[in-house]
Amino acid sequence: MNTGENEQGLRKIMDFTRMLSVSILVIHFYLCCYVVFKEAGFSSTISDRILTNIARIDIFKSALTAKAGTLLLLIISLLGAKGKKDEKLLLKALVTYALIGLLLYFGSAFLYELRLSNHAFAVSYIGASTLGYILILSSGTRLSRLLILNLASDIFNKENETFPQEERKLENEFSVNLPAQYYLKGRTRKSWINIINPFRGSLILGTPGSGKSYFAIRHIITQHIKKGFSMFIYDFKYDDLTKIAYNTLLNCENQKHLQRKFYVINFEDLTRTHRCNPLDPQSMTDITDATEASRTIMLGLNREWIKKQGDFFVESPINFVTAIIWYLRKYKDGIFCTLPHVIELMQVEYKYLFAVLNQEPEIEVLINPFISAWKNEAYDQLEGQVASAKISMARLSSPALYFVLSGNDFTLDLNNPDEAKVICMGNNPQKQQVYGAVLSLYISRMIKLINQRNKQKCSLIFDEFPTIYFNNIDSLIATARSNKVATTLAVQDYSQLKKDYGKEQAEVILNIVGNIIAGQVTGDTAKQLSERFGKIQQKRHSVSINSSDTSHSTSTQLDFAIPSSKISTLSSGEFVGMVADEPQTKIDLKIFHNEILNDHEGIKKEEDNFRDIPLIRDVDLDIVQMNYFQIKEDIQDLVFGKLNGREEMQPQMENRGGYQRDYKKSLLNP
Repeated sequence: MNTGENEQGLRKIMDFTRMLSVSILVIHFYLCCYVVFKEAGFSSTISDRILTNIARIDIFKSALTAKAGTLLLLIISLLGAKGKKDEKLLLKALVTYALIGLLLYFGSAFLYELRLSNHAFAVSYIGASTLGYILILSSGTRLSRLLILNLASDIFNKENETFPQEERKLENEFSVNLPAQYYLKGRTRKSWINIINPFRGSLILGTPGSGKSYFAIRHIITQHIKKGFSMFIYDFKYDDLTKIAYNTLLNCENQKHLQRKFYVINFEDLTRTHRCNPLDPQSMTDITDATEASRTIMLGLNREWIKKQGDFFVESPINFVTAIIWYLRKYKDGIFCTLPHVIELMQVEYKYLFAVLNQEPEIEVLINPFISAWKNEAYDQLEGQVASAKISMARLSSPALYFVLSGNDFTLDLNNPDEAKVICMGNNPQKQQVYGAVLSLYISRMIKLINQRNKQKCSLIFDEFPTIYFNNIDSLIATARSNKVATTLAVQDYSQLKKDYGKEQAEVILNIVGNIIAGQVTGDTAKQLSERFGKIQQKRHSVSINSSDTSHSTSTQLDFAIPSSKISTLSSGEFVGMVADEPQTKIDLKIFHNEILNDHEGIKKEEDNFRDIPLIRDVDLDIVQMNYFQIKEDIQDLVFGKLNGREEMQPQMENRGGYQRDYKKSLLNP
């Protein structure tokens, strides 16, 4: 027991043992250098008689045994030595001193081989042995003061924050399986990221360059296409993901049960794009469809309105566009129900426009506030209600956009069992606000068609999701699971999502998804993810040093498995996250922190053999311009016909068809 009496007794034993060690060494020096001591007068008859008896003891029969015995007693005395711990002491230095001491201590025996005088031998032998003894004593004493526990060996707490991860490959007909490797207890082990239930929604986070597309999204595309999914891809940096999808689909051509048609929407290269009308009258069965389409396009063009929904000057333009869309849907069974026709009809002068719209009973409630403001000459209010919609929609008045939006090469029901499709829609980062609004309308209309029962399994992939406006994305993730719709959202950061969708919607999106794969993110994003991943048991060491003793303590406590600081410093290709399981396949180890393994050479070789997106049609400027002017003439015909050619319309419509006629003349006479 650590009591005062025991410590005092131990100290006496140590002192006695060390004194005995020194005594044996001194007697050994006297015996081996007796002639010198006798000449110096350090001898007598009594001492000689006593030493003669002592010399007969076995330990003194040779210099080696005497020194070995002395050293053994010294080591025993050092075993109980205690002292104040010193963090500055280095084990390497103490070992060096001890080795030098041993060399001098035992190496002095070689002096016997040299022909030295008695005095020279005595001085050299005693001096070398004594110095060696002191070095051994000093290093041994300091060894007890060495702080063996090195608390700074793992300064980033890497060992403590490692945890077991899923090493099985859990695969089913819907799963995405990403090979990876992780670090655990000093070893690198193989693992798998198993997204076995993609229908619960997947969120891929990461700053630019973290490897979202290269390490995660491309594998989701290829694996889902190979498993027979119909697919929609929003390709922000067209045509990076589109090429992957197209070439993967080509490799499945020989498998009849996996055949799907491939379609592209691209506003930049009109020779490599299909045409599709997002306001297809066949898919618009109710005025609520027009309302949803109007809200999507207006909020997509005016992203700041997302946070102001419900305000008078936000809802009024939306109602105005809704009325025009539904009017065109009802007119001749939707023959002119396209977004370009909506834009052109909005530009008609108020007195003619309201006269036309007022003939449709179903939109009377929507247009009544505008007609009332016009009749009461509240022109400022009317301009506030309508002009914002006209100005916003005017940004879409482009011959190229009109050309793509007014065709009917395919329908948006991509998971139709009778005609499954892979649809890729490309954006341009330099024109993302305009193109993003149109693509948002496509997506909004598409979701209504695919989120139905008894359809084929399909996968929706949105790269750089905040660049488009997708109303009720949370409802899609929540309800589409039972309809076999897998949604994957790629976002750079939570703050980006919050800026474009508002705080409430951003929080819902972040919290509703079941699968999360996150590369390097910082700030609130890293903090929220760290809290979501939870805590694990970690060891904690502490050292207390005082003048007489040092105490060590080890404890365990719960701490974050993946702290936010570690998420903020992830390398490219290194990801953290969690996966969702299902009742048939339970996953206990849902959390992961690993490095996704890509076959870089194989991917490069595959990309070198990629085919380009094929030419779809020959399109020149003349065809695009003719389509543009035809749409303008369609609206003029509609208004003129509805008002029955009354006299007040003549000045407005006297050049009816003039756009197209003048353009045809310019083609004939350049």
